[in-house]
Amino acid sequence: MTNPAFPLTWLYAPGDRPDVVVKALASGADIVLIDLEDAVAPDRKEYARDATAELLSDPPPVPVHVRVNTLDGPLAEADLKTLSPLPGLSGLRLPKVASSTDVVHVAEHAVSAEGSGIPLYALLETALGVEHAFAIASAHPTVRGIGLGEADLRADLGVREDAGLDWSRARIVLAARAAGLPPPVQSIHPDIRDLEGLAASCAHGRTLGFLGRAAIHPRQLPVIERAYLPTPAEVESAEAVVEAAGIEPGAQALPDGRFVDAAVVACARRTLALARRDALTA
Repeated sequence: MTNPAFPLTWLYAPGDRPDVVVKALASGADIVLIDLEDAVAPDRKEYARDATAELLSDPPPVPVHVRVNTLDGPLAEADLKTLSPLPGLSGLRLPKVASSTDVVHVAEHAVSAEGSGIPLYALLETALGVEHAFAIASAHPTVRGIGLGEADLRADLGVREDAGLDWSRARIVLAARAAGLPPPVQSIHPDIRDLEGLAASCAHGRTLGFLGRAAIHPRQLPVIERAYLPTPAEVESAEAVVEAAGIEPGAQALPDGRFVDAAVVACARRTLALARRDALTA
C-alpha cells in the first residue's frame, strides 16, 4: 500500500465508530482520516484508540492517517506510543500545532516499528500557529504537509465572514511551498447537504493554491474531486503548451497569442500529471 500520487480527497471518520471507519475505507476516498480528537467524546477516547490500533494492526486497503488528541494534553502521548509502530498507519495529523517545537517533539516520539519517522501533517488552528506557518512546515524532515483547522481559527480570530480567512489560507499555501511541501489540503466544508456551496468553496480554494480537501461525508468526495481535477479545456490547453515546447524549446508565442516560457511549460506538465494522477513533483 502506498499513498496516492495526488491525494485529493481526505475523509474523516470518528475513531470510536469502527463501522463508520469501515465504510470510509470503501468510500473511494484517497486517504481516510481517523479522528481521535474532536469527533470522540472524552469517555470514549481509550476505546477509540484501541479500536484504531486493532484496525491498523494490518495494512488497510487505502492509506489511513490518524488525528491524535491535542499535543499539550495527557492523551496524545498514549496515542503516539500505541499507534506509531503499527503497520497500517500512513501518517499522523497533529491538531492545534502552534510552534515548530510541537512538531519536533512529536517527530522524536512517532517512530515506526522499523525505526523510520511517521509522516506528519500539522493543523494550524490559531493565530499563533498561522504566524509560525513556515517554521512549522520546515521544522522536521517528517513533516509532509500543513493545513488549517478553520473552525478553531475562525473562533480565535473572531471572524464571521468566510472571506476573513483568505489571508490565513494564502499564508499557509505560501509557507508550504516555501518549505518544499505539496500544496495544502482545504479544511472541511461543515454542511454536508450544501454541495453547491462546497463546489464553489473548492473552486475558490483552488484559486488560492490548495490541492484537494478534507471531507466529513462520502457524498462530498465526488464534488471535491471534480473541483480539483483539471477540466477537459485545461488539459487541452496544457497539451498544446507541452507539444509546442517539444517542437521549439525556449520562450515563444503560440498561435492563440499565449506567451510560453519554462514556467508556463512546468505548469502545463503539472496539469497533465494531475489529470493522470501521476507522481507529484515540486
